[in-house]
Formats: sequence, C-alpha cells, structure tokens
Amino acid sequence: MPLVAGIDTSTQSCKVVVCDAETGEQVRSGTARHPDGTEVHPGHWWNALQEAVAAAGGLDDVEAIAVGGQQHGMVCLDEDGEVVRPALLWNDTRSAQAARDLIEELGGPGPWVDAVGLVPVASFTVTKLRWLRDHEPENAARVAAVCLPHDWLTWKLMGAPGLDALVTDRGDASGTGYWSPLTGEYRPDLLTLALGREVIVPRVLGPSEEAGRTPAGQILGPGTGDNAAAALGLGAVSGDVIVSIGTSGVACAVAEKPVGDVSGAVAGFADATGRFLPLVATMNAARVLDAAARMIGADHEKLSELALSAPAGAGGMALVPYLEGERTPNRPDATGAIHGLRLETADPAYLARAAVEGMLCGLADAVDAVRALGTPVERVVLVGGAARSRAVREIASAVLGLPVTVPQPGEYVARGAARQAAWVLAGAAEAPAWPLADVVETEVEPTPFVRERYASVRDLTAVRL
Repeated sequence: MPLVAGIDTSTQSCKVVVCDAETGEQVRSGTARHPDGTEVHPGHWWNALQEAVAAAGGLDDVEAIAVGGQQHGMVCLDEDGEVVRPALLWNDTRSAQAARDLIEELGGPGPWVDAVGLVPVASFTVTKLRWLRDHEPENAARVAAVCLPHDWLTWKLMGAPGLDALVTDRGDASGTGYWSPLTGEYRPDLLTLALGREVIVPRVLGPSEEAGRTPAGQILGPGTGDNAAAALGLGAVSGDVIVSIGTSGVACAVAEKPVGDVSGAVAGFADATGRFLPLVATMNAARVLDAAARMIGADHEKLSELALSAPAGAGGMALVPYLEGERTPNRPDATGAIHGLRLETADPAYLARAAVEGMLCGLADAVDAVRALGTPVERVVLVGGAARSRAVREIASAVLGLPVTVPQPGEYVARGAARQAAWVLAGAAEAPAWPLADVVETEVEPTPFVRERYASVRDLTAVRL
C-alpha cells in the first residue's frame, strides 16, 4: 500500500502522521514540542520536525508529504535564505497599533474587505510586517522574502533551494492580508503599504499541485494553513461548521462563495480544496480551561467532573475569557473577568462550570457571526484537545443549542495534510475519500440563558494596565 505523511507544525508542537494513501488509515505517528512564546526562531520547528519524524519511525517508505501549519506567522528571510529574526506568531499582539494604522491608511475596514476579504488585526502577517518596518528598520531592510511557517518547512523539506522556490497554497495565503481569495492574486500594493517595498512572496499553488520534491525524491504537496488542513482532514462539506478548541478557538465553515465582513469578526479565507472558509478565531480557548484547572488545583478530568456537577449558568457566575487579550472581538489589551461571584458560588464546581461556559460562549458568538453572513449551519463538528472533555462536549451542545458531532480524537491538521499528499500523489480531480471512524453525536437541552448572561457582561471587561 502506498504511504503518505502529513505534518502539523502548530503553535505548541509538531505532529507527524503516516497514513495509507487509499483509505486514510493511520499507520504510525510521532510528536515533538515547540518552544513556548509568541516569537520563535523557525529553526526550532525544523528540529522538532526531525524529532517527530524519528518518533514516527522515519519517512523513508513514504511517497508523498504535505505540511499543515499555524497561520499568519511572519517568517522573514534575507537574500541568502537565512532567517532575519525570530518569527512573530499569530498570537503575538504587539502589532495591534500597526493594524489600526493600516486600516486608517487604506480608508477604513471596507477597502480591506474589498481587497483581501478581511480587516487587519494583530494576528495577520501584514500587520506584523508593518510593526517590523516601524520598530526594527534594520531588520526590515534585510528582508528579501516573506513566507509563513508551513511555507518555510515545505521549502526546507525541498532542501532549502533559492528563494524563488518558495510556495504556498490559497488557504494559508488568504491569511496574510496581502493575497486576495476574491481574485486569486497577491496585492503587492498592500505588501508595500506594510513593509515599505515589495519582496519575494511564495508562489500560490492549486489544491493538488506538486510543490516539489525532497532530496530523496518524495513528492511534496502545497500544504496549507492549520484550519484549512483540519477541514480537509475532517472531510467537511458545505453546511458543516467546525468548532476547534485548541490553543486558539476557531469556528469555520466550508462555503461555495467568498464572504466579506466589514466588522472584522469573520475573515474571508480560502480553503484547501478550491472553496472558501469563512472563519472566526479567538485567542482564548483550551488555555482558559488550563487556567481554571490551576486556580482550583485540579487536573482536566476533575475540572470536567466539577463543571458537570454545577448547575447550568453557574448560579449566575459568568467568566469572560480574555486571558491573553482577544482577537475576536478585537481587544488585544483586554483582560479576563469573573462576574456574579457570591458566597454561594465561591466554590470550585461553579468556577469550573463558568470557565467552560465562558469559553464556549465566545465560540458560540463566533458561530453566529459565520451564520450571519449567509453560510448555512447544519452540523457542528467539535474537535481539538478540549473536545476530549465530557463537560466541553455536553455544555457545547447546551450553549450552541445544536447537536454536536465529535469524531474520534485525532490529529486532524496532520491528517488533512496527509490527505492532501495522497491527493497530489494520485493526480486525481478530487481528494481521496477518507471516512471518519467512531463519530459520536451529543445533544442536550439548550440553555439560552447562559449566553444571555454572558452577553450582559462581556463588554465590561477591564483593560490591561
């Protein structure tokens, strides 16, 4: 059987899965940690990839490889292909003022949506380039090429040839702020607006176009951003809304037509199949549960147990989960807050319930924003590390007011990259059908009053001093 490999170079780690190219059955896997922080030298990603490949038993028997990666990260290379400075990651908010400046200079949110389907926030690459220009002009002057994390790893897998060999795909390119999913073309004027001049950017490949070969001759797929890879790995179709709860929270839906949202809540991304992927991302997701678990001195299993032991609505306690600032809504300087704390709710179970509900209310707002642009919401697919929690699954159904489909826990970004590799290998018109196993549906009584309470306090959040 032909084997393919998918790589997920995420914020926290690198995962490698090796799959049967025809059925999608996972044969083996490996993982390795990435350093913490919001800026990381890309060399750490390459080292982690080597560790993950070794843990997966090597890739010598693999015929094709593709990479899914964290979106938006700014990787700057000089004319020799050397990294200019550590990459600023999606969750680095230092470019918040740069985002505001860029919006004003182009004439407001509307022109940005018309140009590239999104409104700049600190997460997007275009704002990080402006920050670099304004705060590190010597480094900015050295930049000869700009790419994204998955682009850089694909290039390294080729053997790091010349800068002209850099490639990307439409899914990841659509998160830069200077490539348009509407036209399928770069906007060099916006790149110049950000950095002050044009530089080399990766060539954008089609969904199943070969990117190149490794030195050993293995085929490389174009790769894609992590959210587009997860949608491909899950086999998402029109009407599906994927809610992913990992380091970031994401609600995205497969759409047949591009969308634009002048409020900036929904980014009009492309997907990895030739369609579109309207997406809302929050900075605060699974780490909200990490923080709550630390506060009450419990592990995640106990946190789940405690949350389910408390009543829906946590006795009126509401947690606004802006623990790292926030991307959607765009509040980079916000802090988290607990409202409605009383003597009778000063209890670990109530705090656990409020933490889970607060995190999920933010994601429910995200689903509503996607739906409001005309994208159908027929099925919610819940994935990510936090989806393993019984409390998260049950409370998600209650908060969203919908049945929640939970596939077997898995590395869906890496699986999506592997499916893309199989698609490129086969040279087919469509991606191979890889069915999901052990899908479970969870449906409980809706609790609309939880969202009503959350909505009444979410805008009262304090700002970071």
